[in-house]
Amino acid sequence: MNTTNSRKTSMLRSIATEAARHAGRRNKKIVDTFVRLFYANVAVQDLSARTPAMLAAAALSNFDTIAKRRPGKTNIRVHSPDAKRDGWTSPHSFVEVGTDDMPFLVDSASAALAQLGITVALLVHPIMRVKRDGAGNIVEIVEAGSTGGATRAESIVTFEIARQEDAARLKEIADTLTGVYADVRAAVEDWPAMRAEVQGIINDLKLRFAEGTTGEVAEAQDFLQWAHDNHFTFLGYREYEFVGEGKAAKVKVDAKKGLGLLRDSDRLVLSELRHLGSLPSEVQAFVRRPDPVIVSKADAKSTVHRAVTLDTIGVKKFDARGKVIGQRLIVGLFTSTAYSSSPRAIPLLRRKIDKVFTRTGFAPASHDGKALQHILETFPRDELFQIRDADLHDISLGILHTQDHQRVAVFVRLDDFLRYASCFIYVPRERYSYDLRARVQTILEKAFGGEMANYNTEYGETPLARIHMTIALAERRHPDIDIKQIEAEIARAARSWPDNLRRALAAAHEPALARTLADAYGEAFPTSYTDHIDAEATLADVANIHQAVSSNRLTMDLYRPKSAAANELRFKIYHPHVPLPLSDVLPMLEDMGLKVIDEMPHAVTPRTTTHALVMIHDFGLQTRNGAAVDLADVRANFHEVFDRSWSGEMESDGLNALVIGAELGWREIVTLRHFARYLRQVKAPFSQEYMIGALNNNPAIAASLADMFVAKFDPKNKSRDALVEKFRKDILTTLESVTSADEDRVLRRFLNVVDSALRTNFFQMGADGQPKPYLSVKFDSTKIDEMPLPRPLREIFVY
Repeated sequence: MNTTNSRKTSMLRSIATEAARHAGRRNKKIVDTFVRLFYANVAVQDLSARTPAMLAAAALSNFDTIAKRRPGKTNIRVHSPDAKRDGWTSPHSFVEVGTDDMPFLVDSASAALAQLGITVALLVHPIMRVKRDGAGNIVEIVEAGSTGGATRAESIVTFEIARQEDAARLKEIADTLTGVYADVRAAVEDWPAMRAEVQGIINDLKLRFAEGTTGEVAEAQDFLQWAHDNHFTFLGYREYEFVGEGKAAKVKVDAKKGLGLLRDSDRLVLSELRHLGSLPSEVQAFVRRPDPVIVSKADAKSTVHRAVTLDTIGVKKFDARGKVIGQRLIVGLFTSTAYSSSPRAIPLLRRKIDKVFTRTGFAPASHDGKALQHILETFPRDELFQIRDADLHDISLGILHTQDHQRVAVFVRLDDFLRYASCFIYVPRERYSYDLRARVQTILEKAFGGEMANYNTEYGETPLARIHMTIALAERRHPDIDIKQIEAEIARAARSWPDNLRRALAAAHEPALARTLADAYGEAFPTSYTDHIDAEATLADVANIHQAVSSNRLTMDLYRPKSAAANELRFKIYHPHVPLPLSDVLPMLEDMGLKVIDEMPHAVTPRTTTHALVMIHDFGLQTRNGAAVDLADVRANFHEVFDRSWSGEMESDGLNALVIGAELGWREIVTLRHFARYLRQVKAPFSQEYMIGALNNNPAIAASLADMFVAKFDPKNKSRDALVEKFRKDILTTLESVTSADEDRVLRRFLNVVDSALRTNFFQMGADGQPKPYLSVKFDSTKIDEMPLPRPLREIFVY
């Protein structure tokens, strides 16, 4: 015996011993056999992950669930073991099922649990030969390989699932599985009867064919025979009778003919047949069309085998004059071979393909013929079953012509019941992405006024990727759509980011510059940037980066996103060569009265000979006091204050907040800083920080002080005295509303300093045409309030 088997045997023995200790009044021999068979096919690693005590308790719980059961019944228990109530506990909940052995038990339950969002930790599924007495009690469980008396094969299906504490949730799981297993039993029990009904239809069609009916009937007969030959899993059968015409049209269900999932005559799988009179005329015409067989999709998902939409095969019933008077409806699921076989090997499909080739006139061995054959072979199989011949011709030919051009193309087929639109979208495969798929979904949902039901993407041998998307229509009517417009929207969405940037640059600049910028920046931006910022919005960034590259110094952009509040801004800094140290930038922004909320860095690598890297630092900002910001009024001043502070041309302290709070320019801020420094020199009893706070808390007065100084010495100001007096009155009036006595004293000292100023170099420019790197003001010292002795007659303070 190999090591694994030996270990498994030892573990089973330990579990059985533990179960025997807690068997109580249960038959210990039967329990011993049950426990060993219960875990016989469970992997060693799953057993070793649990203690023997827990495994034994779980097995005994399962035993109790199936201990008494009559044939034809299903026992289901869903519970979360509790130490006080049950004597054991587990990190999982348990779904325990005992029923007659039959197909689809495990996959149907697994699909149902997945639909409920339940995670399965362990599946245990032994099949045991059980002997029961007349009351349904277990008399014997036959050992594997033994021969016994009258026994029945029973399936014990147990799921360990994520623990559920809510009693209502446990009941929901139990109720769902009760319905699923009832459907499984109905489908399995009625399977022979359904096959017999289908065989009867085949025989009837053979008789009609023998009487000289069309090849279409012969093809329908071959298709049903193909389905009967294990290519279709029969799950339900029903017959309908059509009565009346137009709005008076009704459908009657033959309650005696329901089988499998359709035993209950009230169960809807194709609701359109129940409301025939209210359907559009084209749908009524389709229902009564004399096609012998129609393949479609139901309105409901299967509860048996796979949780996918049920396939339906409708076989028309005719009267003696060939009029459609009803329908036999077969529901189920096509088997895997129906999807893997060549469509030329499947009746109905082979006829559709032949019709397409007949209409096109292509020789199968020709280039176009081979390409068309490939398109039809790889056409979504469900679509191929449902599509009309004319639609298949038009769409497949359109796809053929599209493959010669790497362009976006859209083809649409409307469901015959007007329930959904089946859309085929072809895009260059290198452009396909999850993001594009999501954008295509949005475009189609808006165009059709519906919601996406499902999608599938396929990459073939051609340069195109195919997205097959089904849009459920909100209303049963022909949607008013413009395919060309949809194609144009998807084409815009499918363009690569560099392509969109090239287009935007071409629209914004003359051709030569546009090409230069596109070559330099088309591939320069990282995905962290291109995933969130469209090419149109990048134009400003390209201009600023180009300026940073050309000047070899930082450039800036203070802006407000559309969705931002009035006190929110963003600030981009473009810096060549290296990233900026955040420890240097953040204090400067805080000095400007802002809180930094976030920062998004982007490393841009333009294709230039001089710059391999330009960093974009994009800061999210809020005003510290929550005040709104008029971006248009402060943007230029903000840029200059930051630039000069960064370059060291002006100090960075709390007075820089006046660029936003008082909408001052950098020179006006320097002037107020000059006055603050002077007041400190003449021993004013206020700290620098307190003076800064007083000015920031009263931005209107701060602005008027700066404006008053400028007006007093502006050589171009011809009404100097009147303007200065106006500012003085405004300041004195506003001071009346200042509640802090200390702030009032500070602000009055600033006003006194302005009044005492005699001359300044404020308006003198240096040889470079720029303001001088120092500010000097001559004061009448005799007018300075509280100036300590000895007091000079005149004084010049240089900052």
